Amino acid sequence: MSEAVNLTPEGGENLTLDIQDILRILPHRFPFLLVDRITHITRTKRIVAIKNVTINEPFFAGHFPDNPIMPGVLVVEAMAQAGGVLLLTEFPDRAEKLLLFTGIERARFRRPVIPGDQLRIEVDVLAWRGTAGRMQGKAYVGDKLACEAIVTCRLLNRPKPAEAAPELAPAVEQS
Repeated sequence: MSEAVNLTPEGGENLTLDIQDILRILPHRFPFLLVDRITHITRTKRIVAIKNVTINEPFFAGHFPDNPIMPGVLVVEAMAQAGGVLLLTEFPDRAEKLLLFTGIERARFRRPVIPGDQLRIEVDVLAWRGTAGRMQGKAYVGDKLACEAIVTCRLLNRPKPAEAAPELAPAVEQS
């Protein structure tokens, strides 16, 4: 069972979570954890997260040398991770669950995100039906919109280790 993350005050309003709290909620780790802090949660409705973008991000080595730009798909992934923090806090057995990203709609990239930027990621739940969700995400640098998208997700039971990597036996033809 996951360690508890205290969602007080009442209703989770204006709650902040630090990186240790986020690590207790999300399964992501370096170099793929793209959320550094949570500055606001309204349970099951809205979350605001921060991603500090530094030149040390591994993707900048190849995207692009001499002109580092955070890949847009990773900005959308940061939105999905923020939404994951919001929704997974509702499940005390979240260590046994996976919240999988299932779709992106209407993604728009408005400005590049570069080293030194601080992304403020705002995610609003459009629909949540227990095991599937749809969220509107917006990422800002300062007061400028950098990216927006609708992301969809699905909550699944985490496979047991034996189920996660079944043996791949070669097909045997029978005569």
